[in-house]
Amino acid sequence: MNIIIVGAGEIGLHLARILSNQSHDICVIESSEGLAAELDEQLDAMIVASSGASVSALAEARVDECDLFFALTSDDNTNLVSASMAKSLGAKKTVARVHFAVQREEWLFNYREHFGVDYLFSPERLAAVELAKFVRNPEKSFVEELARGRIELQQTFVSPNGEAAEKTLKELGLPARVRVAFIQRHGESLIPSADEILQVGDLVTIFGEPNQLHQALPIFQPSADGPGQMNIVIFGGGEYGFALAQSLEGQNFRVRIIEPDKKVCLELSETLHHTVVLNGDATSLQLLREERVGEADFFIAASRDDEDNVMTCLQAKSLGTGYCLALVQRGDYADIISHNAKRLGILGAVSPRVTTGRDLLRFVTEDKYHIVMNLFGGVVVIETVMRAKSRVVGTRVCDLKLPQGSGLVAILRGEQAFVPAAEDAIEPGDTVYAIVAPEARKAAVKLLTS
Repeated sequence: MNIIIVGAGEIGLHLARILSNQSHDICVIESSEGLAAELDEQLDAMIVASSGASVSALAEARVDECDLFFALTSDDNTNLVSASMAKSLGAKKTVARVHFAVQREEWLFNYREHFGVDYLFSPERLAAVELAKFVRNPEKSFVEELARGRIELQQTFVSPNGEAAEKTLKELGLPARVRVAFIQRHGESLIPSADEILQVGDLVTIFGEPNQLHQALPIFQPSADGPGQMNIVIFGGGEYGFALAQSLEGQNFRVRIIEPDKKVCLELSETLHHTVVLNGDATSLQLLREERVGEADFFIAASRDDEDNVMTCLQAKSLGTGYCLALVQRGDYADIISHNAKRLGILGAVSPRVTTGRDLLRFVTEDKYHIVMNLFGGVVVIETVMRAKSRVVGTRVCDLKLPQGSGLVAILRGEQAFVPAAEDAIEPGDTVYAIVAPEARKAAVKLLTS
């Protein structure tokens, strides 16, 4: 693929290094001449020392031949303008990075449509989704998310004491828009119909909005935790901490943010209506004691200082906090912490750079669909965007002639994501997620992408 990356900061450089080692034609546009000179020696890529919002720079990068355009600078305006220009000049797909504050405003203004951007993202939002996944499921061995974190899937066994045993799926009485989409039984894979009878010992994969999944789990295992309040303390009220608090508040969590900047505290208090905001320095052991952080279920360090994040997690754990999570910018440091989680007493570490890179790499394919998840037995979850001329646009889910061994599990429509119901219709621009067994993949892909 012909790929252009604007901005060689932490995220852009991380992505460029990965792609330059693969068989892609890469061009990096970087405004800093010094950094551009360094990149010229480090990367197997074309380097253009200029602004990504420059028409001449885009022309030099051959934007008219571009399959995939990433605008990844730290400046929202540069990213939106360069992505918009690239689209107008012939780039097939454009992706732009924005700060979380801009992404929050999408319900007021459609930036993607206005600027012609195919995908708009913020590293803060992606990191918050990853952190929230740990919070909602600290002891789960398999938890993943779809549709920008708005739909989650979990796996659980059918217990002999559960309501689900020996019942058909349509008899379960699951919460609205929660779906059992995959069953592993005696080493075999099964994508079930509504008439499938669940057996004791089945490992089921269920899809749904995270809060609803917590309500569904006890149906399969009575010992599974149902809805219950958890005490969450977040260190740092910057964009990462704010994005995390906003994703958790209003659900089954009591959230507190500790932030040293009084001005930031005031802004947070005006925006977060179900979060307690405390002005203080969480690196102080005395403050952590005074705020009884040791009694919290979770302590999440989300400041911009890696060292402070790791050290405050260690302090919180020493005081008795149930679980600790650290935001760590450097991907190699995050890996080390995660691999030594038990010894350190830190449940996990999330790197925005790595999380964002993983999210963006799914676009690096020339296929009409992406495989976003691999499950047992060759079963995959695929993602595809509905074109206006797609033959399934306007069709209700119940009328889709999907082959046996496949089914829809999620739809992302603008900023809204949901598990589709029978009466929902496919609309142009929808991002559709389908679970597909190996024998059904060819027919399912043909139906959804033609």
